[in-house]
Amino acid sequence: MTADPAQSKPVFADRDISSTFVKGMAVLRAFDDTHTRLTLSEIAQITGLDRASVRRLTLTLVHLGYAEKDGRHFSLSPQVLILAGSFLRGNQFGTHIQPLLNRCSKRIGHTVSLAIPDGRTAVYVAQSTADDDMVSFGFTVGSRLPLLHTAIGRMILAFAPQDWAAETIRTSEFDQYTPETTMDRTEILRRVQGFRTLGYTIVENEFEAGVTGFAVPVGGLNALKAVVGTSQPTLGIQSEHARLQTISLLQQVAQELGRSRLFSTG
Repeated sequence: MTADPAQSKPVFADRDISSTFVKGMAVLRAFDDTHTRLTLSEIAQITGLDRASVRRLTLTLVHLGYAEKDGRHFSLSPQVLILAGSFLRGNQFGTHIQPLLNRCSKRIGHTVSLAIPDGRTAVYVAQSTADDDMVSFGFTVGSRLPLLHTAIGRMILAFAPQDWAAETIRTSEFDQYTPETTMDRTEILRRVQGFRTLGYTIVENEFEAGVTGFAVPVGGLNALKAVVGTSQPTLGIQSEHARLQTISLLQQVAQELGRSRLFSTG
């Protein structure tokens, strides 16, 4: 199987890896947008770990303050945000990246988001905080998007190694999100290859009815660092010129992000 481009990490010997810590992280990651409150049995089913291990690991998270217990159910606590805080501050999210997204959002008139690849999904790591966007699509930092039917996802596929992208399109599960969702995997691959040539993606009404997504890469072909994107009501987009203007503004902020401490290759 072709390696996931988002998982290009150093490889260590098994003896150097704490299997218990790996299992603990699996329990932590079991909680997501659709699994906010879980029982021990549900955590065991999601992680594939035995129930005894899940019980010890989950109770340890409660003891450390990263999870909360309510009867038979467990949920993450606000303290998990502390884990991300140092990363965000250390990489200038508040002083550099957030202001860039805010300025771009002000010019576009809609929320602008920054996402990174994570396995076969994309995850939002930053989002503009402009107050004048009258339309909200309900996504926040930490939200995950599927790759096959979103502008951000197809941008990741387009700039990933082509064999990995083809395998992901061929084997990933997906639903028909709207009446206009493309269900033909060959057609999805063809569109992704076209986006690879264009250097940007526009996806209309496939993931959310009445919504058009726009996305551009931060980083080059086979060296994608992140994706900048925005969503707009399809009916509000008056012309092809307006679409390309949105792409141009996203490309400008992507170039600036590429020079930031977090994404610079220098």
